[in-house]
Amino acid sequence: MTDLIQGIFSKLTTRGYVLGALDVLIVAYLIYRVLLMIRGTRAAQMIVGLVIIGVAYLASVRFELGTLGWLLDNFLKYFIILIIVVFQDDIRRGLMRMGRRMFLARRQREETYLVEEVVRAVERMARLRTGALIVFERVASLDEFIQPGTEVDSRVSRELLWSIFRVDAENPVHDGAVIIRNLRIHQAGALLPLSHDTDLERSMGTRHRAALGITEETDAVAVVVSEERGSIAICHLGQVATNVDIDALRATLLDIFRKPRKGIVRDAVSRRLGKDKKKSRKKVGKSVMAATAKVRGER
Repeated sequence: MTDLIQGIFSKLTTRGYVLGALDVLIVAYLIYRVLLMIRGTRAAQMIVGLVIIGVAYLASVRFELGTLGWLLDNFLKYFIILIIVVFQDDIRRGLMRMGRRMFLARRQREETYLVEEVVRAVERMARLRTGALIVFERVASLDEFIQPGTEVDSRVSRELLWSIFRVDAENPVHDGAVIIRNLRIHQAGALLPLSHDTDLERSMGTRHRAALGITEETDAVAVVVSEERGSIAICHLGQVATNVDIDALRATLLDIFRKPRKGIVRDAVSRRLGKDKKKSRKKVGKSVMAATAKVRGER
């Protein structure tokens, strides 16, 4: 084996080395992008299952397990079709992101507009103590986790958000969640799964529990306005940061789309949301801005 490898490398020219290294780097980058695309989704769990099947197939060949080998061999023949069927939504979203990068400047303007409209709407609703739940879909699709509400498919505006959550006996969607997908309001009045965590503060109502529930299942980010206290909370990865002010909210939402290199408030919020999950969420409910002040002091 060693002689064979040495023989292969001895025949390579400088151009062959360069092209070979470039080929490996391109493949490694593609694998890295695919892993980023499926991170935080159910697709990641499916990938683990497919890897286990691949290992089982190699083991069946190695130990001459005929029946198991035949079964897995026929399964792997349709591997590509299976990948397309199982991951069709993720593939579609990945291709859409590639296409959007060609219009990056325009998309950044749309992201800034969306964030500002959401922030202004949330600021008004918090001041008037109007309850609200806004969910930003990221990589993982929310369709399999929610009970659909009313299809909207509209550009985000503060007036529309205020109208959706305005408390009125004739407004049936104000108690549900607004789903934002692809920078547009996709649905209003959607019902989300409630968190199963029993160690939550009693002050957290249904909206907070629904926000935690959807972020426990997906990589979505949820913004909650408390009807009782008029406070703002952000939920992500099953964690909640409460008493978030408008500047921290704006920085966090921009970070969802742009991920700027510098962001004191953003980093403080990220630290608050990234607390050890073993800690009680009762300790997570302190103000994010306390952490922000600490970071500013360090600078």
